[in-house]
Amino acid sequence: MHHNFLFDLDQTLLDFHASEYKGLEIALRANGLPFSDALYRAFKDCNKALWLELEKGNITRTELFTRRFRDLFRRCGADPDALDAMAVNDAFIKAMSENGVLMDGALTLVKRLRETVPDARVYIITNGATINARGRIASTGLDRYLDGLFISEDLGVVKPSKAYFDSCLRCIGEPKETCIVVGDSLTSDMLGAKNAGLRSVWFMPSGDVEQAVREYGIWRTASSFDELYGVLTSWATNE
Repeated sequence: MHHNFLFDLDQTLLDFHASEYKGLEIALRANGLPFSDALYRAFKDCNKALWLELEKGNITRTELFTRRFRDLFRRCGADPDALDAMAVNDAFIKAMSENGVLMDGALTLVKRLRETVPDARVYIITNGATINARGRIASTGLDRYLDGLFISEDLGVVKPSKAYFDSCLRCIGEPKETCIVVGDSLTSDMLGAKNAGLRSVWFMPSGDVEQAVREYGIWRTASSFDELYGVLTSWATNE
């Protein structure tokens, strides 16, 4: 058996917002549209709300991609019907995929786990688009330390559904007790781990931490990569 670490990707190992900012600027300017910090913040807020709706099963991925850019076109002062939202979305995802940014300390953490934990395996669990996730991972060199990627677009199901994690576990082929979920999102990572009966670590917790720990059945929390390393090695050695 192995020690299987299931890491969320964005805001856990990769700085999603840094790549998102750059990708959005490139995609908008390539289509003759303005870009500003205010437009980015509006896109970010809209995008976050739509991803929550996707996680709940209320919208499809295509609806998410289309709606976030039609909303942004209006904010740019453009006619949403005069632009191809999916084409701009594709340009955005491509630009993001070429501009991956590691969280400070993330690569060191993964390397330390691989070097010090016996039979360590490191996996990525993400709801992102395949080209986006794979591209950003490769552009940072993180791919050299991974044993597998579980991307919702490939699997056809999304976190936090039990079906998503069941699919991951079938691929890993080992008992739940050998797996631990690490992520920043309560509604995606922590709820998903709870739904699947997996142990979880909430990374960079905020807000009412004690309430969240109770509500989502979180095993541990960690506020830095050094603290996270200690928590994960403690789990691996059953301490």
